[in-house]
Amino acid sequence: MLVQFLAAAGVLAVLTMVPGPDMAVTTKRALASGWQDGLRTVGGITAGLLIWGVLTVVGLAAVLAASATAYTVVKLAGAAYLVFLGVQALWHSRRNGSGAAQPSVPSAAGSPWRTGLVSNVFNPKIAVFYTGLLPTLAPSGLSSQTGMALLVLLHAVLTFLWLGSYVMLLAKARAFFERPAVRRAMDRVTGVVLIGFGVKVATSQP
Repeated sequence: MLVQFLAAAGVLAVLTMVPGPDMAVTTKRALASGWQDGLRTVGGITAGLLIWGVLTVVGLAAVLAASATAYTVVKLAGAAYLVFLGVQALWHSRRNGSGAAQPSVPSAAGSPWRTGLVSNVFNPKIAVFYTGLLPTLAPSGLSSQTGMALLVLLHAVLTFLWLGSYVMLLAKARAFFERPAVRRAMDRVTGVVLIGFGVKVATSQP
């Protein structure tokens, strides 16, 4: 069972480090308003994973993954939110380029924790990932629900540690990222990436 758990941990670690919407949202918030809000965003993302984990264990995520209508509703809502964040980042880059003084946190951004939570909860790919992959990774010595619950907790911890470390790395290079030209470039890149992920989510299939 220990070998199976370590193998599952390795798979989850690799999947956690693959760049995706969560990293893009974290980057946007950390660069816009500092490492504290970056960590709060990561906290929201982790809470979203735990919500998906609970839904998976009780079987509701499987219903979503199997229902084309439910999947479409959730994915379009998630895609719209990612596109909104991307457009917001692009608009912020234009305002930064105008030379006007900017608030440290964009007024439309809202709570960083809520931003992370919403972006994660409205990503239906996590439902597919949890219901499709976790059962195959769960250690055979445990019940299916216990094994999946354990892996969900592990995935949440790995995500918080990975994205939290990433936020702190951005903080170390804060002086570089606060240069106006660099900030504008990062806002534009992040905006395009978020919009790209939004389009990807919108066109994805269960």
